[in-house]
Amino acid sequence: MLHEYGVPRADDFDEPQAGAGQARVEVLAAGLNPVDVAICAGRFYAGPPPLPSVAGREGVALLDGARVYFDGPVAPFGSMAQRALIDPDSVHPVPDGVSDGVAVALGISGLAAWLSLTWRAQLRPGEHVLVLAASGVLGQIAVQAAKLLGAGRVVAAARSREGLERCAQLGADATVRLDERELAAAFAAASHERIDVVLDPLFGEPLVAALAAASPGARLVQIGAGASAEATIPSAPIRGKMLVLMGHTNFAAPREVKAEAYARMAQAAASGALTVETDELPLEQVEEAWRRLGAGSHRKIVLVP
Repeated sequence: MLHEYGVPRADDFDEPQAGAGQARVEVLAAGLNPVDVAICAGRFYAGPPPLPSVAGREGVALLDGARVYFDGPVAPFGSMAQRALIDPDSVHPVPDGVSDGVAVALGISGLAAWLSLTWRAQLRPGEHVLVLAASGVLGQIAVQAAKLLGAGRVVAAARSREGLERCAQLGADATVRLDERELAAAFAAASHERIDVVLDPLFGEPLVAALAAASPGARLVQIGAGASAEATIPSAPIRGKMLVLMGHTNFAAPREVKAEAYARMAQAAASGALTVETDELPLEQVEEAWRRLGAGSHRKIVLVP
């Protein structure tokens, strides 16, 4: 529970009572994301949460006896609790063969990866994709999603050697360490001198290098600021190569677009074509979950009531 802005702690909270158009659900698993950290710290761009409140924006729950994924629970009843309050019309079914933890990972992280490639960049079969911050959960899903969507070549870029090895196992055709001295040249070489789509959760210098390496007409989708909140971007490559620099947030995607994307990812996960490693902790260890996320975990952190 969040008593003051910062890290929540395990505590009792009022039982949610469903009103019109709402449903009280039994939570099976809740996901932890960087957006939860920003919200609980009171620095999210949409404004701070009420105090006191229950943290958590996404989870898997039982609704009328069926497992469903939900996001955006009704405040102040977040997902990191035994029960939450949700809009039953906004959930996504979780098929058999998909664990609760993986089902959570396909939510905020998975949708950001999949929708950036489809709804925003409109990736076409055969195109080459560069995924920045590929060792994270979002990046690992993006690498697999790009291959599932027919990308001709996928380059994974990250700082972690272990993370890049994992990306290679997941289907990346080449990997690049983000501490390379000539990063733009490394991107170009790994992509065989062709980058059509860039997925960027980092901003800062990695994005500047991606701009330099991108092919004419490339689309760069900006979805986070993991490296820096600011960047000095040169004008010439954007103009000269007619690049398209666009932002993405899951909040802006229409409900039906998110539903289709989640269903496709869930189907791939059920068949084994899309995998995500999870790190599950009991709800009482919420502070440890915050610590692991801050340390840069490459697994989806899931809290289980």
